[in-house]
Amino acid sequence: MKFSRRTSTLTAAVSATALILSGCSSNEPATTAPESDSLVVREQWVKAADSGMTAAFAELQNTGDSDVHVVGASSPSSSRMELHEMATGADGAMVMRPKDGGFVIPAGGTHVLAAGGDHLMLMDVTSPLTPGSDAEFTLEFEDASTTTFTAQVRDFSGAQENYQPGGMSMNGSATPAPANGG
Repeated sequence: MKFSRRTSTLTAAVSATALILSGCSSNEPATTAPESDSLVVREQWVKAADSGMTAAFAELQNTGDSDVHVVGASSPSSSRMELHEMATGADGAMVMRPKDGGFVIPAGGTHVLAAGGDHLMLMDVTSPLTPGSDAEFTLEFEDASTTTFTAQVRDFSGAQENYQPGGMSMNGSATPAPANGG
């Protein structure tokens, strides 16, 4: 009887261990961290403006193993923002326009938002952005996660690019007629 009790106890222990281990493995895909967890924002700043439009710039570093996809941005400093790029217009001149699909930062890579290149466009500044003050921004990612950062407001006389006339914004509305901005 002692032998069969040990066998029963051993069998029960092995069965319990198997159940515990099978509970640890699953056929469901592993959950990945939000895209926002992999993004580091550095060297961020925004061009001073009393009203109208202006632009924000930064270095976006992806510290993760998967691409990060920024699809939108917002700021209490503006009632509407767009992700913009510089491109050659129909007349051959460089113009800024909404960036279709947003910004993709490759795994382990960096994407620079700079004057004369990709940037965050504040379409309607709601209160003056004065040099030396800070402005808050939120980036929105493809997986619906977000990250918030603060950018210093600076004087900057460069980057007086124009919009592509008649272009469409990322939300489907018409882009304003040519105007100075990012």
